[in-house]
Amino acid sequence: MSEATPARSLSAESRRSFLLRKLHSLTGALPVGGFLLFHFWTNAKALQGQERFDEAVAEISHMPYLPALEIGLVVLPLAFHAVYGVKLALEGRPNVGRYTYSRNWMYTMQRVTGLLAFAFIGLHLWQYWAQKWLGRMAPEEFYPRLCASMSSTVSGVPVMALIYIFGIAASVFHFANGLWGFCFSWGVTVSRRAQRTAAVVFGLVGLVVFVLGVNTVVYFATGAPLPGTPSQAAEGARTCADLASPTVARGPAAPASH
Repeated sequence: MSEATPARSLSAESRRSFLLRKLHSLTGALPVGGFLLFHFWTNAKALQGQERFDEAVAEISHMPYLPALEIGLVVLPLAFHAVYGVKLALEGRPNVGRYTYSRNWMYTMQRVTGLLAFAFIGLHLWQYWAQKWLGRMAPEEFYPRLCASMSSTVSGVPVMALIYIFGIAASVFHFANGLWGFCFSWGVTVSRRAQRTAAVVFGLVGLVVFVLGVNTVVYFATGAPLPGTPSQAAEGARTCADLASPTVARGPAAPASH
């Protein structure tokens, strides 16, 4: 009996670790990954002007049971995925120096970008979501605050905008590569051909999502979207450029008298 007890304990520990890793993969692909896409899509409304952005934020703010949805579908899954992901990253032993094949590099980059994304998302949540919950910022203040924050510079360098661009890059890589890992670990892509196809598909998805997120940051920082992407702001819509002008910020100017 004394020899069987350690065996059962080891089996239980292995099974617990297996289930936690499965849950970690699942939360990254569905609630956390889904929220990432939804968040980028909502923020892209900023390109249509402050009024459209405020409407999109107001629609979310007026959803029934919003606090329960935010905690149950965003905060708790994100907290579990982040904390357990940090544990996995710190326990990992990178060996890309010895084994330089691509999936080994992807494994290492997944851990590194997970830590970077954890820090970036924490910063973003504190700057906006936490301030809203603490009553320090109303939802209609998000747009002007984002315009001011992204366009601010230190010695001519848009530090916050660059932080957001690098943070988005880390988050999107972690998401897209995590989708590949999810399909592999859950037995969706079994053959090598299916795994190669998934790598291409999720790579393209990640590229599109990255451009979507960065386009919004560039707009907040410069008042214009990325070159080659059309401006979606309707005529007369208030934009970041308008908010930077004291005359426009006070309201429409009176017509000149003749």
